[in-house]
Amino acid sequence: MSVSNFPIKRRTLLAGSAASLALGAAPAWAAYPDKPIKIIVPWAAGGSTDAITRVLAQRLTEGLKQPVIVDNKPGGAGHVGIDQAAKSAPDGYTLAIVELSHVYAPAVVANLPYDILRDFTPVTLVGTSPMVLFTGPEVTDFKSFLKSVSNPKGGPSPMANSGTGSISHLVGELFSQETKVKFNMVPYRGGAPAMVDLAAGQVSSYFATLATGSSLMAAGKVKALAVTGRKRSDVPILRSLPTMTELGLKNMDVAQWWALVAPATTPLEVTERLRLELLSAMSDLKVVEKMSALGVEMKGTSRDQLRSFLRSESERWRTLARNVGLKPQ
Repeated sequence: MSVSNFPIKRRTLLAGSAASLALGAAPAWAAYPDKPIKIIVPWAAGGSTDAITRVLAQRLTEGLKQPVIVDNKPGGAGHVGIDQAAKSAPDGYTLAIVELSHVYAPAVVANLPYDILRDFTPVTLVGTSPMVLFTGPEVTDFKSFLKSVSNPKGGPSPMANSGTGSISHLVGELFSQETKVKFNMVPYRGGAPAMVDLAAGQVSSYFATLATGSSLMAAGKVKALAVTGRKRSDVPILRSLPTMTELGLKNMDVAQWWALVAPATTPLEVTERLRLELLSAMSDLKVVEKMSALGVEMKGTSRDQLRSFLRSESERWRTLARNVGLKPQ
């Protein structure tokens, strides 16, 4: 199931509103929320997921009339925080933002303490973004980059990733397979520290979302060479970048995505209240503009659509992880 099937449209909001009326004004619905809500971000502050969550949290705070707090829980390539969220009370006061790496995690992480399909109830998809190949500012173009990393001095060129088993790691391995260039994969505890080392020249390259590298790119400290996917991004700041398909890499059709989930058995009335408020936030032009600046195209779903999407993505990317030689560690 493609994420392109889930644009936010007025009829989606109207359908959701009708569904909420059908649920009735149950006590849990009427009282919720009556205290602060936290959204667990499984990465360090400063990365793309953190930036996206903070935009949503600010708007949700306005709509729900309660503080919505971003709670960064980095570690374990994004799995420590998600495990904590899975074990939280299913009362609607702890949410988590999950992404592509969490659905294929069982293929690359041994003894994973949670199951993304079993331990969470879907709320809504948030948006998608292509992965961007970032390099140092001295690189002139994609061809010169490939030439420089194909014959490096002192061993394989170091490529950063956000942690072993993360989406940036998987895309890096896929890129290595497609170009037949060997890289030394260097794991970091999130996107922000990886991008800092790229700017400092400690690594040669890094696959990340625009949100992770936008500030350093604007400052001229890193350079964006290309994006993953088959077609150019609709986000204005990315339109000038060639796709990997244009550059001859046919199998680099990858899109990062983000979704909001709640612990399993969270009441339906509560998740629907959250979903409707999120859809309203995602239709706000100010939010759309902020997300566009981060390279994110907003996409909302029903809970059932998100559940099906998570299942199909899990199957697709577990197969891909096996194809690039990643095994549970």
